[in-house]
Amino acid sequence: MNRQEAENRIVELSKLLEKYNYEYHVLDQPTVPDAEYDRLMQILIELEEQYPELKLQNSPSQRVGGEALEGFEKVEHRIPMLSLSNAFNEEDLKDFDRRIRDRIGENFSYVCELKIDGLAVSLTYENGLFVRGATRGDGTIGEDITNNLKTVRSIPLSLTESVTIEARGEAFMPKYSFEALNEAKRESGEEPFANPRNAAAGSLRQLDPKIAAKRNLDIFLYGIGQLQGNTVASHSDGLDYLKKLGFKTNREWLRCENIDKVIEYIESWVERRPNLPYEIDGIVVKVDSLTHQEELGFTAKSPRWAIAYKFPAEEVVTKLIDIELSVGRTGVVTPTAILEPVTVAGTTVKRASLHNEDLIREKDIKLGDFVVIKKAGDIIPEVINVIEEKRTGIEVEFYMPESCPECASKLERIEGEVALRCLNPKCPAQIREGLIHFVSRNAMNIDGLGEKVITQLFKEELIHDVADLYKLERDRLLQLERMGEKSVDNLLQAIESSKNNSLERLLFGLGIRYVGAKAAKTLAQSFETVDQLMKADKEQLVAIDEIGEKMADSIYRYFEKPEVKELIQELDSLGVNLTYKGSKPDAGAEVDSYFAGKTIVLTGKLEQMSRNDAKAAIEALGGKITGSVSKKTDLVIAGADAGSKLDKAEQLGIEVWSEAQLQDQLN
Repeated sequence: MNRQEAENRIVELSKLLEKYNYEYHVLDQPTVPDAEYDRLMQILIELEEQYPELKLQNSPSQRVGGEALEGFEKVEHRIPMLSLSNAFNEEDLKDFDRRIRDRIGENFSYVCELKIDGLAVSLTYENGLFVRGATRGDGTIGEDITNNLKTVRSIPLSLTESVTIEARGEAFMPKYSFEALNEAKRESGEEPFANPRNAAAGSLRQLDPKIAAKRNLDIFLYGIGQLQGNTVASHSDGLDYLKKLGFKTNREWLRCENIDKVIEYIESWVERRPNLPYEIDGIVVKVDSLTHQEELGFTAKSPRWAIAYKFPAEEVVTKLIDIELSVGRTGVVTPTAILEPVTVAGTTVKRASLHNEDLIREKDIKLGDFVVIKKAGDIIPEVINVIEEKRTGIEVEFYMPESCPECASKLERIEGEVALRCLNPKCPAQIREGLIHFVSRNAMNIDGLGEKVITQLFKEELIHDVADLYKLERDRLLQLERMGEKSVDNLLQAIESSKNNSLERLLFGLGIRYVGAKAAKTLAQSFETVDQLMKADKEQLVAIDEIGEKMADSIYRYFEKPEVKELIQELDSLGVNLTYKGSKPDAGAEVDSYFAGKTIVLTGKLEQMSRNDAKAAIEALGGKITGSVSKKTDLVIAGADAGSKLDKAEQLGIEVWSEAQLQDQLN
């Protein structure tokens, strides 16, 4: 096959694959077997590898995931993606309707749509081609997740018309994908996702698009942010137009002539909701006419022409069989209700939170009681109340133990707190939970060391404290269940890589009481090394912004302990970094630094250094890096394939540098 034949074949395959993709993921009417689709995709990938210059801008091969990113760029929404105000009952809906009628009269209709429980995103197309996808963020500034959104097969890479449009929708994880993902996480010893919404958001914020590609996400488009060249008169017309362009829209919407019809529509979905293949948490109600929407306008936080009705949390009755106690990493003993299995909001619930002994007394909960439970926010099961009329007299009063259920040490209640604590620093439960915290994402971020793996290592007595993680041996790990050569090698590599983390991750991972991730970074920036931090007295600690007396006392007492000093020395000898690697917020850029006091935007791909390295270098010289270009921007540094930020900088007359100019200045 010569070059011209390859170019023709690439175009032909791309059109064919997108046609098959649309039929399968949007129309739900596949016309070829999966094996045939996969075969054609492989041919396309091989041709693109042979002739990379012929790869189309929106090639279907991008749906399998590209190269991993170093971070997400910020995106400014030209039209803000505002959140909706909420209604929780019929009265709230009628108040909303009354406000609408007071402003625009009686001649209007509503559109009702299912409120998909996912992640709001914005999709931008230029001349019919997908160029950018972003999260809602705070409504004004979101994150560029284009590469991840390209892996969502129901998002068209090109439209049926060459229009320039910004469409808005909800990316979500179908129930079957969520169940499969959590099963895989449990098998690998990782913490499962709490709900499909968190799973969808977590998937789309992966820096490696290949991970997002494996998560089988989906999307429904529900609105138009901007549209050039064409106009639509109503929201319902907009939904029809989105469908015509090739977008996937939800077929379950309905135009309602008045608020009574809206309420009927909502009531019809209360019982049908669990039968959907995806999660919804309410119904969105919008005034249909765009002219009326414009007339109604916005408040500071939300549009006046729309409201989100939130379904009430489902409440069910079940029997409380037992109360189980668990010990957390700070020694707090937490009671959990063990229940007869019951379905709540589409999932089976066997356990529910009881928080502490005071709550058990306040609600008069006894073993054997019939209780009402619900999912708070449709996520966390909790006991609401006891059904006293169902008591038979055989129910048993529950009392918290005097000794720790894990190590038998005496439990104590610290003055001013409701929780009982085990204060034994060698309590195995605290050590195990502390290890789980140490390897977590915001701490040392060691991939492959989930709760199950940590528990397994702890039970096999391979680890007793965090230092032992850095002493694990390959041969010994291979002897454990579900530990193959590849997983062991990946785990050891992740542990080795974690040695290079900046100090703030270690400080957070150590689990010092009251020290969260933000305080850990403040401490690391202020003292730069563990040694300097350990030498600090309470006065020096309190002198730092955001470090109060309570936290300062906790930090001082922690580093006073001989066993902590011994642990730090051991980590040092094992090669764990004990130094802050980030930039100092007030490092005091040199007076003659070009960057001092300037607001700078990085855009495009840098060839000679990573985006993070460039950011750190500029900040160390007093510059401030932001994610969006505005009139306040002093300088834009543009790498390869710089896009809309470069265009905006040129429109505003902002100085633009190449990467070479940046390197010259840094040198």
